[in-house]
Amino acid sequence: MSTEQHGVVAYAKSWPPNVLAAAERFPWALAAPAGRHWPDGEFLDVPLRAVRAEERVGCIERLEAFVEQHRARLEELLRAYWPGSRPASHGRYALIGRPETLVILERMETSPFGLRSEQEKEKELETLFLDGLEFAWGPRIRLSR
Repeated sequence: MSTEQHGVVAYAKSWPPNVLAAAERFPWALAAPAGRHWPDGEFLDVPLRAVRAEERVGCIERLEAFVEQHRARLEELLRAYWPGSRPASHGRYALIGRPETLVILERMETSPFGLRSEQEKEKELETLFLDGLEFAWGPRIRLSR
């Protein structure tokens, strides 16, 4: 393996925790940790696979800019669908308030077809959860069935 390949592998391994840590810097967009159903990062693989290699550099900065740009919308989303709310009791909104949700929403706006393609390949991110998040967020391009 070349030095360049080693660098790419090392970057790929450090990338998810760095993205998750960046998402955690926006507590106003997140539910309290006690209100989250799964360990943080559980649903991070799918949206991160939807980030093309050339997009990875600067990805955290773009996530931060996305969150700041959509602050009012994210706050409203959390108010309406927070864990424990009546809509959330149905389960389809269980991702709202989780740190990886910020990454999913950024991908939903930036690369909706890439996100769906990755979700379809692995089925790691339940279609019900992704459809519920898409409904609640209202992206410019809807791909739910």
